[in-house]
Amino acid sequence: MTDRLIRLMRIITLVQAKPGILARELAERCETTERTIYRDMEALSAMHIPIANMGHGRGYMFISHFAMYPLNWSEEEAQAFMQLAEVMEDIRPLVKPSFESAYEKVIASSQKQRTERVEWSEQISKMFKEGSIICENNNGDEPNRSLLTLLQAGISHNSVEGNYQSQREMKSVRIDPYCLIPREYQFDLVGYCHLSQRIRTFQVNRLHDLKMMPNTFRKKDYLIQSYFRTASKTKESTEETAVKIRFSSLVVERVMQERFLVLPVITMEPEGTLLFETNVGDLEEILAWISKYGPEAEILEPEHCRHLMKERLNRWQQVYSQS
Repeated sequence: MTDRLIRLMRIITLVQAKPGILARELAERCETTERTIYRDMEALSAMHIPIANMGHGRGYMFISHFAMYPLNWSEEEAQAFMQLAEVMEDIRPLVKPSFESAYEKVIASSQKQRTERVEWSEQISKMFKEGSIICENNNGDEPNRSLLTLLQAGISHNSVEGNYQSQREMKSVRIDPYCLIPREYQFDLVGYCHLSQRIRTFQVNRLHDLKMMPNTFRKKDYLIQSYFRTASKTKESTEETAVKIRFSSLVVERVMQERFLVLPVITMEPEGTLLFETNVGDLEEILAWISKYGPEAEILEPEHCRHLMKERLNRWQQVYSQS
């Protein structure tokens, strides 16, 4: 099935590059038979790809404005095409006079597209400030460029490979970057992890030595939406806990400006307070978030979560009570 999909994409590219191409030539270029090409054309027609046979000897061409991006090629394809310049003197007598200028325009367009993508990513990257880990910037190393690489890969839908620091262990990862989520002092990446074969969340400042790969991916929006609805960060996550929090009227507007992956149930109470209900998988994370609001936030349920907050407050009191 994968081979056929690759061949179908190849047919689309060839028809776009050479309108009027014959089935015989398509079969030769795709290393298959003419009968297979005819079946592939029927499949493309069923998928509403507007390729038509213009009649005997006139070949196939598009009958609308449908097109694929011709320069969305891999690094290897770009390098191979550029090598034509090295043999231009030898092939010049064999091609039409306009070939060299056409070749130069394609190269110029490719370089411009690549430069614009990098410049755009760098401009976007400058708009954000990712929190730094203290121990990483004291040895003179270059700053972590993971965010820039992820922006470039996300724009062009390329996979990335690199290392991920998890629980004091560096692991190799290969990720399809779907989206970036800004946190208070860092960014999280939601993407498809090829190692675990599922969508998961990564902390960007723990990703190192990222490289953009030539292969591209297709973002599956329905899977991302499902991931956000369930808020399942990893398979190792503990069972979710239903929490209920009451915020005072002094911080209601501030709470309403917060951004959440999963929409909570919010109820405005007659006294002007706000009742906040949601499910969480990491109690420490929710406790840290509530702590920002100080006494303006009270955990109502569950009881064990209230006890955890009391223990935290007692530890703080002990620290500040020491002379």
